[in-house]
This record gives sequence, structure tokens and C-alpha cells, in this order.
Amino acid sequence: MSSFSEEQNPHTQEPPGRKEISRRQFLTYTLGGATAFMGAGAILPMVRFAVDPILHKRGAGDFIKVAETSKITDVPQEFTFELKQQDGWYASTATLTAWIRKDENGEIYALSPICKHLGCTVGWNNNKSYPDEYHCPCHGARYTKAGGNLEVAPKPLDQYQTKIDGGWVYLGDIVPNTVAEKEA
Repeated sequence: MSSFSEEQNPHTQEPPGRKEISRRQFLTYTLGGATAFMGAGAILPMVRFAVDPILHKRGAGDFIKVAETSKITDVPQEFTFELKQQDGWYASTATLTAWIRKDENGEIYALSPICKHLGCTVGWNNNKSYPDEYHCPCHGARYTKAGGNLEVAPKPLDQYQTKIDGGWVYLGDIVPNTVAEKEA
């Protein structure tokens, strides 16, 4: 007799049923998903805080109108100017100072008044023992007319990027001093 049993005949079998999920699996998936969602909610702001400054494009630097070129001589003069700053939602204005002069070739440059020794403010010709020099009153650092370091300070005074436009001197970012290198 050639009868087939129901187990051997593939056409008579019922299709496989859906796999049921247990309560334990359901709770595991639900709690795992909720934990991942809450964790992402806590971590994403920290990642954005760390990455956001990298994504902002930095411009070539803003230049600020400081002084008329006709007023610049070969003797350093102190000029103050204001820089508007934006830090998040906080807007402020910083008052900065620059020592501006012409060199022997008529080139205008500006020096930062911040001493490279410990950050005090230097003055021009303010020490009678050392005429025609920048002098730091805090620890006695001395600088040449071009900002080259003479005593105490490890480096020359920094200088501002300068731009001359329409009879005005514009100052930009602070950069290492290149004028003192030419002097040496």
C-alpha cells in the first residue's frame, strides 16, 4: 500500500504559525528602547556642544577703524578702540588698546600693549631710566620701539594685523610680531 502519512506529504501540512513574543521579551524590548531614547536625549546636546564650534566657519577676521593715517607719526601713540563681542546670547563690548606708529619706511604697524612676561600693560617712554622704550611697570620688562624684547620678557610684543583704507588705520587680529624680527 502506498499511502502517505500526513507528515510526509508537504501539501497537507498547515503553514507555520506566527512566532509569538513573550511578555519578558516585550518588556526587554520596550525598556531597552526607552533607555536608548532617554540616553540619546542626554548625550546629543553634549555632542552638539563639542562639535558646534568646529562647524562654524571662521572669517578672515573683522577689522576695526581705529585712527586716521594723518595722525600717525614715528613716535608710538596709544589708541583705544572698542570691540563688540557675542558669546552665545550675551553681547558685550571690550575696550582694547594699541600702540601705533610708522617705521623708517613709512609703513604703519600697531603693537599690543600686553607684556609677554606676565601680561601686564606696557607704556611708551614711561621709565625715565630707559627713554624711547616700552616699559612694563610690573616686573621691569623692556621693549624696543618696534616691540623687540630687551629685558625680562621672553618674546617681543605681539602686533595687530593692520589695513589702511580711505585714510584710516584698521586693526584686526593679534599676531606674532614680524616688525621686531626685521629690526634685529
